Amino acid sequence: MIKITALDHLVLTVADMQKTIDFYTTILGMQEITFGDNRKALLFGTQKINLHQKGAEILPNAQNADCGTADLCLLTVTPLQEVIYVLQRHQVEILEGGIVPRTGQWEKLSRFIAVTLMVI
Repeated sequence: MIKITALDHLVLTVADMQKTIDFYTTILGMQEITFGDNRKALLFGTQKINLHQKGAEILPNAQNADCGTADLCLLTVTPLQEVIYVLQRHQVEILEGGIVPRTGQWEKLSRFIAVTLMVI
């Protein structure tokens, strides 16, 4: 079993970046940030929501990205090879794996696996 310890961040695919930012900052009081190569995110408390513009998604992203779809970046203490083994044993498709640098909530992630999960 994989032991998940936290949600690092959530990614939302949006139709209108500015309308989305305006809603979350003006109505819900979140803070807009720009990071990386002019990427946008929203901060609230210790949580982060990365925003992807539909049609200009940043990889990896939801396999069938559409407005309102989301993908999650989960943190685990389970060793990477064991994560891969468990996913394969349960016939979960691994899109990307191994040591792949990605931007996490607060720092660069040194190990990352992109998987396809079906919501039941």
